[in-house]
Amino acid sequence: MCSTCGCSSNENGITLTKMGENRHTHHHHNGHTHSHEHHHGDHSHSHEHHHEHGHEHNHDHEHHHHDHNHDHHHHHDVNIVELEKDILHQNQLVAERNRGFFEALNIFAMNLVSSPGSGKTSLLEKTIADLKGEIEFSVIEGDQQTTNDAARIHALNVPVLQINTGKGCHLDSEMIAKSLKELKPKQNSILMIENVGNLVCPAMFDLGENQRVVIISTTEGEDKPLKYPDMFYSSNICIINKIDLLPYLKFDVEKLKENTKKVNPNIQFFEVSATSGEGMEAWYEFLRSKIVKS
Repeated sequence: MCSTCGCSSNENGITLTKMGENRHTHHHHNGHTHSHEHHHGDHSHSHEHHHEHGHEHNHDHEHHHHDHNHDHHHHHDVNIVELEKDILHQNQLVAERNRGFFEALNIFAMNLVSSPGSGKTSLLEKTIADLKGEIEFSVIEGDQQTTNDAARIHALNVPVLQINTGKGCHLDSEMIAKSLKELKPKQNSILMIENVGNLVCPAMFDLGENQRVVIISTTEGEDKPLKYPDMFYSSNICIINKIDLLPYLKFDVEKLKENTKKVNPNIQFFEVSATSGEGMEAWYEFLRSKIVKS
């Protein structure tokens, strides 16, 4: 469990779908483990234990009861912290393996993160449509439920795999490792990983990517970097999307940049419109520079 948000970070409910094939890989999609635990809680043995435990407290003073609860909560908090450390450590080990895979095949992997509605998928569509004649692309789409975004990318005739995380609010390195076996990205290519729309938990999970790209649209607030500093601190690039809407909005691009640099002075900015194409050429030149034919 991710203690930041309480989401599940194990395989329960995770579904991988490779677009264009009638093949699905399910990992406990019906949440078997959770159902079993719930059933066990209703078992007569558990009921008896609970009854006896309560009986003991009836014979104790309230002060003792309070101390017992306090001690219990303390150990519970410690256990959560240790569990999170273990999850993040395991995630890092797999992320390093992913990184080795990308390096061996000269694959430039980008982890695209943002709030919902920033225009990540539209930016991907525009980028791939304009550059697929020059660069080999493959895409991993992360979403909690639907395959809508993957279908949009699949229409561009590039390899795409959908990860549905169920209740999970972020991708992790193990999901990417499993996806790479299905997707089989080509040598000398760019892998775009569109993470679940969320500016909190994805910041904690390295996927093995070469660079993390945070996307913010002009319809959001200039204070986003200050509200979500971990995400902006851990990102290499900040794309400011929907600049075609600036004439209609009270959005200060320079203020956003100022706030971002307070958190991460080394971040690189691209100001673009995935709709009008404005500013996209600078982004394209950056991507071209990352694919050096060996």
